[in-house]
Order: sequence, then structure tokens, then C-alpha cells
Amino acid sequence: MSKRSIVMLINSSRTEAQGAAQEITKVLSQAGIEVLSSKDATQSGVEVVLVLGGDGTILRGAEIALDLNVPLLGINLGHVGFMAEVDSFTFQDVAKAIVEKDYVLDQRMLLSFQVKRDNAVIENGWSLNEVSIERKSTTMLELFVQIDQRPLSRWGCDGIICATPTGSTAYAFSAGGPVLWPEVQALVLLPIAAHALFARPMVIAPTSTIIVTIESSDASLSADALRKMDLQKDDQISLTKSDAKVTLAHLKSTIFTDRLVAKFKLPIEGWRGE
Repeated sequence: MSKRSIVMLINSSRTEAQGAAQEITKVLSQAGIEVLSSKDATQSGVEVVLVLGGDGTILRGAEIALDLNVPLLGINLGHVGFMAEVDSFTFQDVAKAIVEKDYVLDQRMLLSFQVKRDNAVIENGWSLNEVSIERKSTTMLELFVQIDQRPLSRWGCDGIICATPTGSTAYAFSAGGPVLWPEVQALVLLPIAAHALFARPMVIAPTSTIIVTIESSDASLSADALRKMDLQKDDQISLTKSDAKVTLAHLKSTIFTDRLVAKFKLPIEGWRGE
């Protein structure tokens, strides 16, 4: 039987992450489970990717989990930490759940992007949260957007965001987009600070293809703020629902409404605090 192992990824800038890592590693080692760094990870024997940090660290962990085809368990040591596990669990609880393989799995949609330049594909990639196309200078960005090969609009704007249901509570939410429940199969599309009469967030079918053409210079693409590239005039970016998925692990089954209330401190007792 192959040796059991996990991959641990921590936010090294947080001192509490270092202590948590040591505490969890001690329990797992006593149970015969090897704790690997991301550099030492191989598919054989790895059961889960454990992330100690905020959502930014979890997004980095998602790359590893997708490559290894294993679940991602995030423990919140950040601020909002919407994708991470709730804070009420002790590190001993986390270690015990890993030892006993006692966690609930939750598959999340990914977004694929493809960049074409002069009719040739120059980049492919994916995101768990969102892909954003934004200006690099003070000059307004000119974008032409099509959905399913039909023209939707031209926008003079700061940029555009395309988000998954998971990403609807991240950058897209901050830009005024709607919250999608994780079970909803859809994409969110919204322009950023557009000079237009119609510049509202839109919910797009998961079967649709969104094509964004750059009609000005000085643009950049960012996928989850991790994978970035510069864009040129006439570049075309295709955005579609990915066939792949990332699997999140939770220590208990959580209703999304409850998570929304807890993370954003929504006033369920009445808006006057009554």
C-alpha cells in the first residue's frame, strides 16, 4: 500500500500559519501521513491539498489541486476568506478530519480563456474566480463584446470582468456584480466603470462563448490575479465554461446562505439591529 501524503501550502507572511502548520504536521506525522511542500508533490499517494491562509493562498492551492486531481481544503487565516473553511474549527479538528478522510466534497466550476493574436492562439488558461481585462494606463479601454457570435456592445471602460459562481463573491462582487450560489451553472459578465447607458452586470448561460476584442492599446489580462499577460490592439479573448472542475473539501456540510450571512455579517435580526 502506498504511503499516505498531503500537500500543505501556507501563507508564510502570517506567523499564525507557521504555528498552525507545525501543529497539524505533528498530528499527521504521528498518523503516518507525510506532509509535502508544493515542490515535492506528485500524484501518487497525495490525498488532499491543505491551504492555510486567505483566499489568495487558496487560489494558488487550486492550481496544485487541479494538477494532482485531488480536493482542496482551505483553512481561513485571512480576512473575509470566503472560499476557506469557517474559523470555528481547531487545528486538531483539521488534522483529525484529514486522518479519517472525514470531509465533504464540493465541485466548483472553472472558467477557460483563450487569447488569439493575428488569428493564432497565443495563450490558454483557466481561473477559479474570474478573468479580468483591464486598462494599463490612464487612457480609457475600448472593448467590443460578443456573445455566441452575436454583437452585444462596445464599451469605453476601465475593463471587464467575467466570473464563475465562486468568483461572484470576489472581485466581481466588489465591482457591483450579483452573488451566484455555487450550484448555479452560469457566468457573470460586467464592465468596470463603463461610459455607456447600458453597463449593468449580466448573468450568461454556461454554454455561451463570450468574445472580447481589444480595440485600443495598453490592456492586460489577469486570471485570479495569478496568471497575467499583456494584450495588444485587435487581440481576441474567448471566455467559456471549462470542462474541468476544482473540488473543494469542507469539514462539514455548510449551507451557502449561512456562509454568506457569516462572512458578510448580514443583519438577519433586522436592519436596525432589532
